[in-house]
Amino acid sequence: MKAPIYIAGIGIISAIGDDVAETLAHLTASESGVSGMEVLPSAYAGTLPVAEVKYSNAELAAISGLEPWQTRTAQLSMIAAREAKENSKIDFTKWRCGFISANTVGGMDRTEDFMKDFLADASSGDLHDVINHDSGDATEIVAEKLGCTDYITTISTACSSSANAMMYGARLIQNDMVDIIIAGGTDALSRFTLNGFKSLMILDEQPCQPFDENRRGLNLGEGAGYVVLVSRRVMDSEGIKPMALLSGYANANDAYHQTASSPEGNGNYAAMTGALQMAGLAPSDIDYINLHGTGTPNNDVSEGTAIKRVFGDTPPVMSSTKAYTGHTLGASAGIEAVISILALANGVVFPNLRHQTQMKELPFGPQTSLLEKPLQHVLSNSFGFGGNCSSVIFSKL
Repeated sequence: MKAPIYIAGIGIISAIGDDVAETLAHLTASESGVSGMEVLPSAYAGTLPVAEVKYSNAELAAISGLEPWQTRTAQLSMIAAREAKENSKIDFTKWRCGFISANTVGGMDRTEDFMKDFLADASSGDLHDVINHDSGDATEIVAEKLGCTDYITTISTACSSSANAMMYGARLIQNDMVDIIIAGGTDALSRFTLNGFKSLMILDEQPCQPFDENRRGLNLGEGAGYVVLVSRRVMDSEGIKPMALLSGYANANDAYHQTASSPEGNGNYAAMTGALQMAGLAPSDIDYINLHGTGTPNNDVSEGTAIKRVFGDTPPVMSSTKAYTGHTLGASAGIEAVISILALANGVVFPNLRHQTQMKELPFGPQTSLLEKPLQHVLSNSFGFGGNCSSVIFSKL
């Protein structure tokens, strides 16, 4: 049996809060962060709602301590990862520490600014806007600032990216390559991303309704979420009480389509059953499922079908929190890991906002009101483009 991996700290920033405390307050108050576009300059500002962090890049830089010209992706990452580190109350200088961060957009937000000027005049454009373009740059900037430089890497597997970062971090600790890993992800809104999803015709022009019969699509969001993964040796030596146990995880790929899940939910099914097997749990042991639940017609049927295959007609209570945060892409599994751990720690299931009508394909639906309930095991799903499907299980100690 693999050595256990513990969660020692969490950090988050999204449209519903600048930190863990604000996030929990908005979740329990059922307050969504989906609203009109204010920060991102876009031709769709009047028609497509998003879940923005309502700060300019300069304002984020003042909070993060990074340079104002560094990417929005890095600014968001720094804020959440720093909170996770501080939340753990661990002396990181005593241990081998790594940083594994996910994102999909890289520095596209700054590159778009550069290209506008450059296309108008080839001698124009601030090169500061392009030197941080690649996805790995944000990871390296934040890792150096945090002093987590014993192992650094970036994962970009679409919407499962942050879950895969956590899995990889756990395996590094179990193989004694590091003692501590800050793992999760970050993503910022950009015109490139917004226009790309618009071309796929899966964006909702209203606040999204995950797992609803009349769902129309997703709302994009931005933010960052991280967990601090530690070994038993670190936990005992530091005298800390971890927040949760990372008890199971699995990644699978149904290789069905570039942007769609298989109708049978094959990859989703394999990820959930693999995570249960690793954790040594039966389906009946899961108390809450944090759904991937994007609100697109394809995704919700596929995920729901897979849940029925695993759990039968009466699965555990479930909800999608993307109705609060929007779909934050590479950051989503990190943000939803933090939310899952908050649910576990507080014994509460956050409602699936705006759900009105039962899906005809499923015999069950999501939780629609705040539910106080003792939770022992929480399953969090993250299923990405290309069929890259990941599930993680957090358990109470």
